[in-house]
Amino acid sequence: MADKERLDRIKAGAFLASVAGISAVVGFGTTLSAAKKADPKYFNKGIHSSVELADAGAILALRALGWGTVYAIAGTSCICYGIWKLSGAKDLKDFRIKMGSILPVVPKNDPPRSRTEFTGLNDLLTYLSEDYGKKG
Repeated sequence: MADKERLDRIKAGAFLASVAGISAVVGFGTTLSAAKKADPKYFNKGIHSSVELADAGAILALRALGWGTVYAIAGTSCICYGIWKLSGAKDLKDFRIKMGSILPVVPKNDPPRSRTEFTGLNDLLTYLSEDYGKKG
């Protein structure tokens, strides 16, 4: 049974990795296509130009990546710190208790009240479409 579960996890991981890879390729291709449509002259100049222009583009991309990283970390830190201060918690245990009292409780599903195993995506979608709109 453990081998089947492990194989299922590997298949699920491979599926998620392939979906992420495909969406990254499609997103990059779409962006590249939009850039080419916006200004084909400079797009072609950037592809068939000198090494200096390619270096300038790489430097610009690295600088944008650096600033994007700084903004993402700073923004997330400010949001987390703001929530911490607004909660009035003194330590992590106090914060957990206060958030537990504010946030809704997720009900336990033991034993499950609905299906949890599906033979494939078609089975899942059929189940969801039949169950949609029914009151539980």
